[in-house]
Amino acid sequence: MKHGFLLCLFVGIFLVGESQNTVKKNTTTNPPVSGPSIKVRVAPLKNTVVYLGSYYGKSRILVDSVKLNAQSEGVFQRKEKYPGGIYFLVSPEKYILQEFLMDQQQRFSLLGDTIKKEEFQILGSEDNTLFLQYTKESGALALQLQQIDVAFQQAKTEEEKNRLRSDYKKFDDQLKQLRFSFVQKNPTSNLSAFLNAMKRPEVPPIPIINGKADSLYPYRYVKEHFWDDVLFNDERLLRTPFFEPKIDEYFSQYVSPDADSIIPEIKFMLLSAKGTKELYPYLLMKFTNKYIQPEYMGQDKVFVYLFEQFYLKGDTTILNAASKKTVFERGYSLIANQIGLPAPQLQLAKKEGGRFVLDDVRASFTFISFWDPNCGHCKETVPRVDSIYNASSKNFGVTLVGVNTDEAAMAEWNSFIKDKSLTNWVHVYQPKQEKEADFKQGIPNYRQLYDIRSTPTFYLLDKDKRIIAKQLSLEQFDQLIKNKSK
Repeated sequence: MKHGFLLCLFVGIFLVGESQNTVKKNTTTNPPVSGPSIKVRVAPLKNTVVYLGSYYGKSRILVDSVKLNAQSEGVFQRKEKYPGGIYFLVSPEKYILQEFLMDQQQRFSLLGDTIKKEEFQILGSEDNTLFLQYTKESGALALQLQQIDVAFQQAKTEEEKNRLRSDYKKFDDQLKQLRFSFVQKNPTSNLSAFLNAMKRPEVPPIPIINGKADSLYPYRYVKEHFWDDVLFNDERLLRTPFFEPKIDEYFSQYVSPDADSIIPEIKFMLLSAKGTKELYPYLLMKFTNKYIQPEYMGQDKVFVYLFEQFYLKGDTTILNAASKKTVFERGYSLIANQIGLPAPQLQLAKKEGGRFVLDDVRASFTFISFWDPNCGHCKETVPRVDSIYNASSKNFGVTLVGVNTDEAAMAEWNSFIKDKSLTNWVHVYQPKQEKEADFKQGIPNYRQLYDIRSTPTFYLLDKDKRIIAKQLSLEQFDQLIKNKSK
């Protein structure tokens, strides 16, 4: 049984990874007049370092440290406030001892014992008093749900499963009611804001239309209301364990994988977060990293959108020199290399002599394989393309073009073509001197124009030399030709 978001926050006990940044060590127990002052007393730890950590997207990072004195006391303090979110006190062994909320009021005390973790106290913070109360009550209910879930997996009879389903619903309803009641009683609390942001929409009864239930109604309702209580300019969300997983759930379950569906969703989030110090650049980099090497064919259009609408308009301060070079090289390669656009011109040398010009090809379809004669995967797939061609593709007016991407391996190239009897192909390459001349003149060669980042790379063009598909598999190649020929 899956219950989605538990709608509760746990006092976790788990290892925290090291922060990428150097954690500054505080050694004084005298707090400044202003600024954060988070006093800690953690028995029986003495003369040792404890850490302040926070969530950051899907990661957990260390942001500060303090050395406890002989009385097990220390103070986290600095001039500027800590960014809001969910933080935790971390042991010398990097285990989380206690979670707590960090927001505007940053002068309070954490008191506890490493042995009796359930007895931790947070004094001087109304938000954290509520937080501890809620986590205690919700944690007990969540434990019941987990136990029922385990029992359900082991149940042997349908009668037992039905009983467990009933028990599960009872505790799940109690958990939902707890959250609802807490938010109603404390509408302005920070925890209420987090609980509202992490909840999933509750689907009302499915409407009956012409005597039939609308089966798509739950999907449409959840999608429409998924972000009702989320403000993408609320920087605190970045330092919670649920925000980024919620984004991932939304795109995986409620957004079609085609680029034209993804782009409006990303546009909404980025424009809503525009102007935030951390959340906007975090989201921009998240989507950049996801779509610069997309999972599905055609999704590189999303990266092109990010490149044109954000990076080319000046949003480059988040990039270091190496990242900026990668983003801009990839962006310029892909701008003119999108599905539906004319393929970049190819003018290369033929294996048997003479010149090959892509525009001179007269065929219903042109299949281009960029391959390396020393690439093991290429040696496996190129003959398979030839077999598919002989079996069916040649009947649909397909011209095969093979581009040798390693002009230094001419002997290996010629030998492989001969050994595998690849006589159905137009075999071409770029002579070394032409490659060097292009480089000296700053002219992009076919590797850049066709975004050749690995081999083999396949393109399928229509009769007008427009890109039908790219980075496609052999199965997609065969099926696309059959579909387009109907």
